[in-house]
Amino acid sequence: MASPPFGWRTDAGVSWIEARLPGAVAAFSTRLGGVSVGAYGALNLGILTDDDPESVQRNRTLLASALDRDPAGLALGRQVHGAGVEVRARPLQIAAATLAHSQHAANLNEADAQLTHDPDVTPLVLVADCVPLVLSCGSAIGAVHCGWRGVAAEIVDTALGSLCALGDASRRAVSAVVGPGIGPCCYEVGAEVASVFRERDGGQVVRDGRLDLPLAIRRRLERAGVPPQSIVSADICTSCHPDLFFSHRRDGGVTGRQAGLVWLRP
Repeated sequence: MASPPFGWRTDAGVSWIEARLPGAVAAFSTRLGGVSVGAYGALNLGILTDDDPESVQRNRTLLASALDRDPAGLALGRQVHGAGVEVRARPLQIAAATLAHSQHAANLNEADAQLTHDPDVTPLVLVADCVPLVLSCGSAIGAVHCGWRGVAAEIVDTALGSLCALGDASRRAVSAVVGPGIGPCCYEVGAEVASVFRERDGGQVVRDGRLDLPLAIRRRLERAGVPPQSIVSADICTSCHPDLFFSHRRDGGVTGRQAGLVWLRP
């Protein structure tokens, strides 16, 4: 699991998968490490769950510390399975305790993608089967929350266009990392959803009523102009690995959230 360019990293008990892009680092957290218990054990990062908010706060701080990132620089939105994109020009400078507070989470802007060109900002999306997509054009980066609704609403193309405008780059200069998410082995969908993706992305993305969402994301990136050789996929199903990942579908909705993050590097 996690073949190059992906690699496993561990620090202070927190484990994540990391991949390097031109000018950036992508990281995908797991449930390993952290202080949450029960269904949310252990590194749950989702404040809008029934987990103890103080545990979530501690988990977010632990992850940021392991990644050597400032918690105040984490950039996330209120994800609504849409195609909204938020550009962060600078860190919010919110204290770690406030960042993980449920009231702050409720006041976040609705956005399923976070972009920046500031090295002090760390775009982050929360997932628990949806696919975290990381984009980089060298001078600008983004993290995108890709559920089937958002992908159908063209969040991939929308985020890509915003990234290239922010970084003054062509789409052929973009690199993409498709992180762990539910795979076609476990993702049964209804006929209506299957039809939307089959029509837009070809017959290979839906087989026997199962959607290959990572493949659909790849197809849309390629169609939008990102070179195929610049797209890498973790090919890890979150539903298949209860020891490593939270899974909304597998766990009947009572589960935590892991994250996809990205930051600029020298």
